[in-house]
Amino acid sequence: MRESPSTQGEPSTSATVDDSCSADRVEDSQLFLSVPALNQAASYLAQTASFLTQCLPVPGYVSLSEEDQELVTLPPASAVDRLSVQTSSVVSTGTNSSLGQTDCSGSPSQENTGQMVPSHVFHNGASLFQGLVERARKTVRGSADDISWLQRDQSLPTTDDGTARFLEILDSVRKNEHKLPDSVVYLLVPGLFSNHGPLYFVKTKAYFSKMGLACHIAKIHSESSVSKNAREIKEYIEEIYWGSRKRVLLLGHSKGGVDSAAALSLYWPQLKDKVAGLVLAQSPYGGSPVASDVLREGQLGDYVRLRKIMEILVSKVLKGDLQALEDLTYERRKEFLRQHPLPQEVPIVSFHTEASVTPSVLTALSHVAHLELPIAADGNSTRIPVVMPLSAAMAACSQLLVARYGEKSDGLVTRKDAEVPGSVVVRPEGKLDHAWMVYSSLKEEPGDQADTSQVCEALLTLIVEVAQKRRHETAMKDE
Repeated sequence: MRESPSTQGEPSTSATVDDSCSADRVEDSQLFLSVPALNQAASYLAQTASFLTQCLPVPGYVSLSEEDQELVTLPPASAVDRLSVQTSSVVSTGTNSSLGQTDCSGSPSQENTGQMVPSHVFHNGASLFQGLVERARKTVRGSADDISWLQRDQSLPTTDDGTARFLEILDSVRKNEHKLPDSVVYLLVPGLFSNHGPLYFVKTKAYFSKMGLACHIAKIHSESSVSKNAREIKEYIEEIYWGSRKRVLLLGHSKGGVDSAAALSLYWPQLKDKVAGLVLAQSPYGGSPVASDVLREGQLGDYVRLRKIMEILVSKVLKGDLQALEDLTYERRKEFLRQHPLPQEVPIVSFHTEASVTPSVLTALSHVAHLELPIAADGNSTRIPVVMPLSAAMAACSQLLVARYGEKSDGLVTRKDAEVPGSVVVRPEGKLDHAWMVYSSLKEEPGDQADTSQVCEALLTLIVEVAQKRRHETAMKDE
């Protein structure tokens, strides 16, 4: 049996190793000490890992026990053949014991100096930094592999370009030549945050009513999940149909288009005789890089609880459901569309645009609501406009998506992700941001700029023509 070193004299400055197990451990420690740069890097890695593991909640990381948490000090290599690693151990409350030297049987020696750095400190530190690298790589890569996934899927039907015909119809509309039939009812479905934009689609509804057309705005909770809104839209369609005995023509903007398409996908057997067609305007049918980049798990944003912050913003401030935003991520859209594809017999028109990034847009304010002031002495209340820099925000987001992914967008939805397979696609060159259909301008649009109501009329006129053409082709095949 080996004699324990005496504790009477001056403490030893080196670890005494007599068996093969201890010899191997000293040899491992000297590997770090033989190269000064490696020694310093190992010391820095261990100390930083110990600090970060106490500060950052890293999933899957098992923290060290209180006994094993050591402040590691690795001195530079000296000319002396016998080198040591000095550590200051954390002493548990109520005891005078410290981590000492162990032999092959695992029994600790009484010597409390000359201790070596536990190997699991380096292992856990390396795992931590490897995790950081993976998170950084995932954050930088973002949605680069997901954008335009619909167009790369060879199993999906191709699209037809209807831009030229749309521009012809829009030109006729501006000349007061209206061709929309009154044999259908028009249902406008707003997108996210429509409950916080009282003017959303109001101008367009009034425009249609002046032409004697039956037009409704779906009063759904836009910050709800796609499946919930799909059911509400289905009920809207059935109520309109049974009340008017007319089929419904839908126009959904942004998430409203996704919700409308989901209603047709989920409830087509009940709706196939009640729906005349669908227009998706600036809708993230394939997904949105903005939603995906914010909510994607395993990114550096997890360290600042970005997902939790978004949940509080949507749930507490906007009184909505985070599921509404999650449903617009690429992962969720891929899953939903593979399980519930859109019926091919539905006439579809897809409309997407690109945001302007001119200096005038970056300083523009958008009219989103009215504020009613108290009734004055004359008995009339005063209404003042509520404005927000929506156009400036869309321009900034558009520039970010171009810089990061090289993709053109309206600020929130890339042009490629807005195209529905098998649809007639409208790709105008005019610069219109994603919020363009949400707000009403403080001043009338210039003659060369698109008017929201006129664009909606042209899009719906185009879908009527597409539906008529399909019926004619079907009749010819039957004959």
